[in-house]
Amino acid sequence: MLIKSDFDVAQPVETVWAFFDDIPGVAACLPGAELTDDLGDDKYLGKVAVRMGPVKLAFSGTATITERDDAAKRIVIDAAGADEKGRGQASMLVTATLASVGRQTKVDVVQDVQLSGAAAQYGRGMIADVTAVLMRDFATNLQNRIAAAERGEAGVALPGAAAASGFTIGLRALRMALARVFRRFFMPYQPSPN
Repeated sequence: MLIKSDFDVAQPVETVWAFFDDIPGVAACLPGAELTDDLGDDKYLGKVAVRMGPVKLAFSGTATITERDDAAKRIVIDAAGADEKGRGQASMLVTATLASVGRQTKVDVVQDVQLSGAAAQYGRGMIADVTAVLMRDFATNLQNRIAAAERGEAGVALPGAAAASGFTIGLRALRMALARVFRRFFMPYQPSPN
């Protein structure tokens, strides 16, 4: 399943791109993610924990940077892992492209997600909603971590960066799903212009 998202960071593109060289720092911005070992050659061991409805999934696996294009400000990460309780597997190819927009940076993210087992039973909408919540939190944490580094506070723990609260993420994803349903059923009828 292909999931596309984007967000803005109130920093120049060169600053954000330089931050993307700090893979442990970037991983710390994603709620529920943790790098556990640097294997060298842009390959890392790590864990990701997230709650999908009533099921909490904890994946352990590897993440490899397969492409880093300084001129295009593009990075591609191939990640794969298995649930620690044997309830499924996940793989994801993530492509992030940075572009300068005035004094800010726009980050476009494309995630090609493949799931099997317990996580695969949830529909595309639920997975997309949870991903959207995680990306919003990631963007906020990224912005805060870059600002902290500029103030000389590198390595400062940020609220929400360490763990993905299943209850909070679930509620936010449910709110997004309900908003979609209400828009679909309660939007005034718009006849086609024929």
